[in-house]
Amino acid sequence: MSRKVLVLNQDYSALTICSMPKAFLLVYLNKAELVAESTTEKLHSISQTFPFPSVIRLNRYVYFPYKGVVLSRQNIFKRDDSMCQYCGSKDHLTLDHVMPKSRQGRTSWDNLTTACKYCNSKKGDLTPEEAGMTLRRRPFKPSFVMFLRNFSGILDQQWVPFVGSKMEQII
Repeated sequence: MSRKVLVLNQDYSALTICSMPKAFLLVYLNKAELVAESTTEKLHSISQTFPFPSVIRLNRYVYFPYKGVVLSRQNIFKRDDSMCQYCGSKDHLTLDHVMPKSRQGRTSWDNLTTACKYCNSKKGDLTPEEAGMTLRRRPFKPSFVMFLRNFSGILDQQWVPFVGSKMEQII
């Protein structure tokens, strides 16, 4: 019951991920239609068997003026694969401003990266070039679909036609 379901808008664009009970309820109440179901699991009641949803599509279009990924510590760690972008360590992680705040560096997707405490203190108030350190990957702002696909930690094969595969990088 802890599996997640991809929710599509009426135009088949990826909208969000929800829990399986919520998805089943939306389908059961005719607020959504079942687009793809699990091939290995079924839902059982006392007298009936129902398909286990994997992808559902809402019957009405939901207007979202802005679908962006919230800038947060956890989301930056997810984007950077919980790895220091200078040395590759996965221990004692912090956030680092590539262009230091003291030099008018902004707190944004394009200026924040994951760093271990050692690299962060070694870099200090310098740019990576001045500190003689190289970034494994430049910071970037992930798109909503990219975040769902690559960083949510969930990718059911039946989602691929709607969000693409992890192998497709949109960087």
